[in-house]
Amino acid sequence: MESDLPKVCHPVGGRAMICAVVEACFEAGCSRAVVVVGYKQELVREVLRCFGDRVEFAVQHEQLGTGHAVVSAMDAFPIANRAQTDVFVLCGDGPLIRTSTLGFMLERHRSTGAHATLATSVIDDPAGYGRIVRDADHRFVRIVEQKNASDDELKINEVNPSYYCMNADAMFEALKKVRRNGLTGEYYITDVFEHMLGDGKCIEVIDAVPPQDILSINTPEHLAAVDAIYRARIQSDSQSSTSTQGAV
Repeated sequence: MESDLPKVCHPVGGRAMICAVVEACFEAGCSRAVVVVGYKQELVREVLRCFGDRVEFAVQHEQLGTGHAVVSAMDAFPIANRAQTDVFVLCGDGPLIRTSTLGFMLERHRSTGAHATLATSVIDDPAGYGRIVRDADHRFVRIVEQKNASDDELKINEVNPSYYCMNADAMFEALKKVRRNGLTGEYYITDVFEHMLGDGKCIEVIDAVPPQDILSINTPEHLAAVDAIYRARIQSDSQSSTSTQGAV
């Protein structure tokens, strides 16, 4: 990003991009948000002050992957309440996330009695994303990260944009079984789904994320492109609202 600023603090639509993710969660019905922080955490805490005590923080002292990040937040979810608690697990650098997508995920998650629900996207260029591996009957098998994917798996166009809804108890139990990846040395949150399936848990997989919503932000040019999309969307939503209010 050519900056010392944590990626999630870079502005999209005039505010830190993580604010859009947190706001979408609250609009989808979340009662609170637990944000995992590490590098320059004081800056992340500052940009989220506007949400008051609805945002809590968990510290990831070592950067050991997405699974390790979620484990770092375990104490924020008391054991006694986990079985009755559903959680979204999301990345802070995806400001194009839609409240409607989260709402759809949560509804499907609860109506099917799933232990975990993940939303996927089908895109023309899947480079950089984890791939959704399915069997011959199109049933979900696992998520494979690009670094670990075979040549055939790299050809898969259904990708993982990291939109998850999980029962907290099932998630933390599965995380106990996740081991460090032999290639990267990281603990992947994506490995929990394979463990859940092995334990007979119900996993829902839905193609619910529009391709334009998962644009990666890894360069200043990417940031500018996402900012333009975000601002255009806000303007369009505002015009639609004005038009509706003026209708008779």
